[in-house]
Amino acid sequence: MRPNARRTTLADIAQAAGVSVATVSKVVNGRGDVAPRTRARVQELLHQHRYLAPVFRHTEAIESPTIEVQFQGGLKSYVAEALEGIVDSAAESGASVVVSKASRAPHWARNLVSAGRHAVIAVTSVYTAAHLNELARAGLPLVVLDPLHLPDSRVNSVGATNFAGGLAATQHLLFLGHRRVAYLGGPTMAVCNQARMHGYRAAMEAEGAQVPDAYVQPGEFTYETGLLGAAALLDLPEPPTAIFAGNDEIALGVIETARARGLRIPEDLSVVGFDDTNLAQMTSPPLTTVRQPLREMGGAALRTALRLANGEKVESHHIELATELVVRASTAPPREETSARR
Repeated sequence: MRPNARRTTLADIAQAAGVSVATVSKVVNGRGDVAPRTRARVQELLHQHRYLAPVFRHTEAIESPTIEVQFQGGLKSYVAEALEGIVDSAAESGASVVVSKASRAPHWARNLVSAGRHAVIAVTSVYTAAHLNELARAGLPLVVLDPLHLPDSRVNSVGATNFAGGLAATQHLLFLGHRRVAYLGGPTMAVCNQARMHGYRAAMEAEGAQVPDAYVQPGEFTYETGLLGAAALLDLPEPPTAIFAGNDEIALGVIETARARGLRIPEDLSVVGFDDTNLAQMTSPPLTTVRQPLREMGGAALRTALRLANGEKVESHHIELATELVVRASTAPPREETSARR
């Protein structure tokens, strides 16, 4: 079969799998009376041919689409700004948005369909193959906003130019004269963290600046990581004169640890964050950071979800919006005799 030649039907899937149309229908609708090996084979073919359940095959646009927006963890500043972009774009498009925490209850995707949802936007959430299978069976399109892990090739996603952002942040510190620059980031396997770290390393390597192993520390995208990570960095025999934090929350933790030690920002330690959430302008001093266009990313995710809900094709499965360095008062040239271990 050629999956892009025409819309795939249940009969096409049944023929390719060597089963009846009724069996394929049972798999699509989540029925339990199908042998595991047969179910797995049918599900794989459904994914390969991007089968879309009939409930979402529209000849006309949905008049009042409803999009489910799911997130994990607390409603932090980062998530709130992304949600604002989603809600604003929905208002412009005449769509409705329902916000919830990610659920893994039995038949959760089918329950969303029953509740009238037409697509799902996941904010930084992690979706396994089982979750994708559940969504496929329910016929619900998925868009992942700022994915933590490399999304499946079948998943549409929206992100930012994290590598370029990490490069710009580090180049700024190097331009100021810093050579002892550390990176305090998020989870090791998070795609965005890896990209920011690689941008940092690329800038340091291009300048010929050394990167000791202890200068690169993973953690979580939390204030606590900033507190503890900064303490570890500042306790090194040769502590950094500047720290590039993987997000604004980490940067705030770094600033607090420095303050508790009697260090001044930026005279004794320069700090750069990432995201440019509202927190960045509320710090003292205001935070130099890489602006991630969170509201614009939310809007792009909403528009993509609506197109998929209406059965339209999208030009690219992954969209990246540009980041931008915003220089404020938390960075300055290093002092010649800075001691970062008071």
